[in-house]
Amino acid sequence: MAKFDLLIKGGTIIDGLQTPRYRSDIAVKDGIIVEIGGNIAAEQADEVVDGHGKIVAPGVVDLHTHYDSQLFWDPWCTMSGWHGVTSVVIGNCGFGFAPCKPEDRERAMLSLVRNEAVPLETMRQGMPFDWVTYRDYLDSVERAPKGVNIMSFVPLAPIYGYVIGIDEAKTRQATDDELQQMCDLVIEGMEAGGCGISVQILGEEGNLQLDHDGTPMVTDLISKRDLGAFARAMGSTGRGISQMTGKLEDAEFMARESGRPAIWNALLAEGALNQHGGSQRTPGEAIAHLRILNEYEGVRVYAQAQTVNFASQFTFEDYNLADAIPAWKEICTGSVSEKIEKFKDPERRRILKQIHEERGGLFASGYMLTRIKVAWIPLDVPKGLELQEKYEGFTLGELAERENRHPLDIMLDLSVWGELKNGFETEMIVTTPENMREIIKAPTGLPGISDGGAHTKFVTTGRFPTDLLGLWSRDHDLLSLEEAHWRLSAYPAQAAGLSGRGHLAVGMAADIIVYDLAELESLPQERLWDYPAGEWRLVQKAKGYDRIIVNGQTTFINGECTAATPGKLLRHGAA
Repeated sequence: MAKFDLLIKGGTIIDGLQTPRYRSDIAVKDGIIVEIGGNIAAEQADEVVDGHGKIVAPGVVDLHTHYDSQLFWDPWCTMSGWHGVTSVVIGNCGFGFAPCKPEDRERAMLSLVRNEAVPLETMRQGMPFDWVTYRDYLDSVERAPKGVNIMSFVPLAPIYGYVIGIDEAKTRQATDDELQQMCDLVIEGMEAGGCGISVQILGEEGNLQLDHDGTPMVTDLISKRDLGAFARAMGSTGRGISQMTGKLEDAEFMARESGRPAIWNALLAEGALNQHGGSQRTPGEAIAHLRILNEYEGVRVYAQAQTVNFASQFTFEDYNLADAIPAWKEICTGSVSEKIEKFKDPERRRILKQIHEERGGLFASGYMLTRIKVAWIPLDVPKGLELQEKYEGFTLGELAERENRHPLDIMLDLSVWGELKNGFETEMIVTTPENMREIIKAPTGLPGISDGGAHTKFVTTGRFPTDLLGLWSRDHDLLSLEEAHWRLSAYPAQAAGLSGRGHLAVGMAADIIVYDLAELESLPQERLWDYPAGEWRLVQKAKGYDRIIVNGQTTFINGECTAATPGKLLRHGAA
């Protein structure tokens, strides 16, 4: 019997702790790194990986995902798994599916349809929904095959739904007794294995993350009374971290009330766009305030930073990322037939044209209407082939000039003719290296906001590890590989309380990536029809990753899945 299960020979090790790189071998047994040395014999291992000329580094820790449902039909959480992620954290922004009474399951799924754009029928067919309590949900996750490790926040929205009811909770404050019940559920969730609490607080105006009916999510207007009580409940367990999407001040409040760290979303570079909306502060102001909190006041607040350039493809059948603009939210809300009638309305079109001129773009200044391309026209819509030949592949600006019409009229007409199934593609909104440097080097900045599992028909921000290593480290030299891997692995693991993972050392879990730095890049966007109920998603795979290893087992070889499912549920962040 071989001494080792796996041996990676001759690779350049970057351990995730900012140790200067060195060349060595790594041996793995029973999912644990058991030896690191310069001359381990290949004959001692069942499987040998040739690491010569490759970087060997810790697997990426993705702190911000919404794979709460997708993990049941996609064990590898592939939009993250393709890009070197070996551990994901679910339950972000206060969204999730537990606790949930059986009679409330449909309402719970509806909550994720618009704000995170997860198709309803996909959830119906893809989730077992064999739980009621949060502990039951974690048990279900533990039973499910997993190609990555999974840790979970205790999201606050389902707790409101369980105790008060989502819709009723939007109309009134919780009673003292109800608030106590909800705090008890927070503690119960922490004891079951949650790593902290999460919440979205985006208010009513300018909100991009709305409920299925266009109203704010149940936590968007949460009172300080409730928020403080939840933070203190988590803090009473002596561990955990808060995750908050909204204002930095609210993340600071949660950290002060709980006595525990908080993660704030989001730190954005100047000129960047984000699926969660813009920031209330300039990046410099946010970083300066974070520094005061952490260094001088002892209030631990991390900032998740968007470190990818932003582009999207979309159809108006599903689009919700313009919800911050009331006129766009109104026209994009309702059934397909209702939306088609709104799209035809001349007065609504006039208002949208006026908004376009005022904002300098379709939804924001980066979305230049004339540069948006007609990406696809399905053949199964009326006159699909004719429309395809006439419009597909052209920009709206080219079509407007050809037809002497306003580009917005062309876009809306195409959407109506194609029953809202016609797809459009924006230009990549590029952040300059100078602007990116500020947030990528922020002392408490955590790269990420992958949103893996959400907005799957619009954006592919789960590629952030590949972009950080290839685009920003290799191509633009904004940070060394040593620092890049620390920010991708050890630092987020430490922030989230994830023990035994995040760096390479004897005794650590064998979550390892092996890649060719020269070849590393994100591949073009493509659509895959691999969701339950025949739904499609927008993805972006990667090249350059030789091996992705989770708990000592290879899950991907050169981008191809091995079908291995060695992932674990990490209760309390335990290894």
